[in-house]
Formats: sequence, C-alpha cells, structure tokens
Amino acid sequence: MNIFIVVVLVVGTFLLVYFNINLRKIKRNKLLEAPTNPKWKSFFELNVTFFKSLDDNQKEVFLQWVNVFLNEKRITPIETTITEEDRLLVAASAIIPVFAFPYYTYPNLKEVLIYPHHFDANYSLEGDGRNILGMVGTGPMEGKMILALSALRYGYKNDNDKHNVGIHEFIHLLDKQDGETDGLPKILLENKMIAPWIEIVHKETEHIFKHKSDINPYGATNRAEFLAVIGEYFFESPEVLKKKHPE
Repeated sequence: MNIFIVVVLVVGTFLLVYFNINLRKIKRNKLLEAPTNPKWKSFFELNVTFFKSLDDNQKEVFLQWVNVFLNEKRITPIETTITEEDRLLVAASAIIPVFAFPYYTYPNLKEVLIYPHHFDANYSLEGDGRNILGMVGTGPMEGKMILALSALRYGYKNDNDKHNVGIHEFIHLLDKQDGETDGLPKILLENKMIAPWIEIVHKETEHIFKHKSDINPYGATNRAEFLAVIGEYFFESPEVLKKKHPE
C-alpha cells in the first residue's frame, strides 16, 4: 500500500478518535452543568439510604452523575415494564460503589437489561435452573449487564439485610475493568493493599465455612463473590461492618 495512503488512514483514525473523545467530554460537561430533576432528589431521599447519608453538596454531585449515567447507558426492559423509578435505582446502584472515585462511568458497560425475575445461565426466563438475579455479561453479552427487576427493587426495600443485587453486580463490573473478575479491582486497589486484602478474604472465608461469620455465605464462593458480597454489606450497613469486621 502507498505510504501516503497509510499515513492518511492513520492520521484520519487518530483525528476521528480525538474528536469523538472531545465530543463525549463536551456532552458530559453539559450534563454535569444541567439542572437536576427535583423529583429525583425526593425519590432518593425516600428510597436510598446511601443518598440520605450525604451532605447537600454531595447529593447534588450524586444527582449530576445520575443524569450522566442515564444519558450514557441504555436501560432496556426484557419481557417486562419498568418505571422511571426503576431506572433511578439502576443508576443509584452504579454510582454508589464508585461515588468516592469521581468521573468513573463504567467504560465496559453499554446497556443494562432488566428481566422481570430470576433467569438461568442461558438468560432464559422459563424452565428449571432459574436462580440468577444478576449477571455481568461475557462473550456475546460483553458490555451488558442483566438485573432481575424484582431483586433490584427488593434491594432498596430493606436497609439492614446486607443484600442489594444492583450494587453487587456493579461491583463485579468494577472488578472486571482491569481485565479479570477476580476480587482484585486493581484500578482502585493500591498494590500494597493486595496482599493484606487477600489474607483477610481467606480468613473470613474460613469463618464462613465454619458458620462463624455474619457475612453472606455466597461470599465464600470465590474472591470475586466475596468482594461483591462484602460491598453490599458495606454500603447497606457500614457501621455494623465496621464494628464486626474492623479489618
């Protein structure tokens, strides 16, 4: 191929990527500067404990990122109907785990699929083996997440049960950002913390197996599930976790 054509293609590709990135930044800045919906604040005040714990400035930032999330990610109902409130719960589930890390917007997510209830490993809503409430997609489902609507809603009904499927799955997605869903979100976890974290996971897993822990037994499945389960616990009952598991 003529070297001139190669140079034109390379430069053209670079410019296209550059302008797309800048357009996304401009659009996002406009979303962040746009007035937030007062109805959203009222809804979160009534239904999301994490939101209620924030100060006024933090609440405004949270609402701004809800606006960004809802504009940048698709939320698609499958064989069900969802409300604006359901969409807000999805956005809250995404923002809560990363609220301490501003400007993180899950680059590995394009769409959240909302199923009406439990589904199986083949994404089916019928037949036996339907015991899944949430899933981060892989392979042909890469870039997608599935949440069961019934479980999504229930996760915000009880503040003290340490269960929230939305938060659970978004923690998995955060964990996966470095290429592996292994319970070590390296983009957020400092290297010096990896070894002590793994040690704590092993110790607490042993306690779960011996029925000496209040942590959800599902957390003993592997490190990835431990991270997601302990994340649910932390964001639902931080004071209890701090008291019972200070490490």
